[in-house]
Amino acid sequence: MLQRNGMAIAKSFMEISNFTLAGLVATSFAAGIIDTIAGGGGMLTLPALLSVGVSPANALATNKLQSIFGTASSSFHFFRQERVDITKSWLVVACTFVGAALGAVVVQLINPTFLSRVVPFLLIAAAIYILFSPSLSDSDARQRVSQLAFALTAGIGIGFYDGFFGPGTGSFFAIAFVTLLGYNATKATANTKVMNLASNCASVLFFILGGKTIWILGLLMGMGQVLGGYVGARLVIAKGAKLVRPCLVATSLAITLKLLVFR
Repeated sequence: MLQRNGMAIAKSFMEISNFTLAGLVATSFAAGIIDTIAGGGGMLTLPALLSVGVSPANALATNKLQSIFGTASSSFHFFRQERVDITKSWLVVACTFVGAALGAVVVQLINPTFLSRVVPFLLIAAAIYILFSPSLSDSDARQRVSQLAFALTAGIGIGFYDGFFGPGTGSFFAIAFVTLLGYNATKATANTKVMNLASNCASVLFFILGGKTIWILGLLMGMGQVLGGYVGARLVIAKGAKLVRPCLVATSLAITLKLLVFR
């Protein structure tokens, strides 16, 4: 079985032309920028993989692999610029990883399609909140809960959602950081990327075990993601809330439209 999977994956990659590969890398670069600022980069990369003939199972696995490079790149840049305090965030990171792993397990047992009818309304509410909330600014606000409480609720809860279903995770994390921990827009975005990295790592482990990842393609697209994540992080640090707010609103509404219309 594993040998047949490997042969099928190799055949899928060999059928992709160099020109198409360049297009996929360019797409992953753009997705890396978008994903760093507001999330939703998968709305570009996953359809791109499917459009060149990669099977849905291989596309999902490969998409998760390449996205890790973007979140790792942006997380590293935010860390170097002291927008993430890992001494405070490690527990949230750990809980997010555990939550995502649990979600990835549960999704094997329960069909998540019912969420496609609920999540759009949550994302619309999120977009309205982001658009009008004074909390999403360039200044820190009052912290409402402890790091431990945040880790056990938002970390595990949103991490589980990301492993189980996924769309809109970036928006939900950003709102949680702003409303519960009082982070400013730049710090919330930076910490959201670290949480995305943790949950993506958990998901990728399960996809690797399933043997569906097209490694060469994922690594090539990962190169575009590394550069996109770096550019996106620099933009967030330079522009702050005036860039993050409209991008979060646009991404939330775009994901809503995708879930409602393009199922």
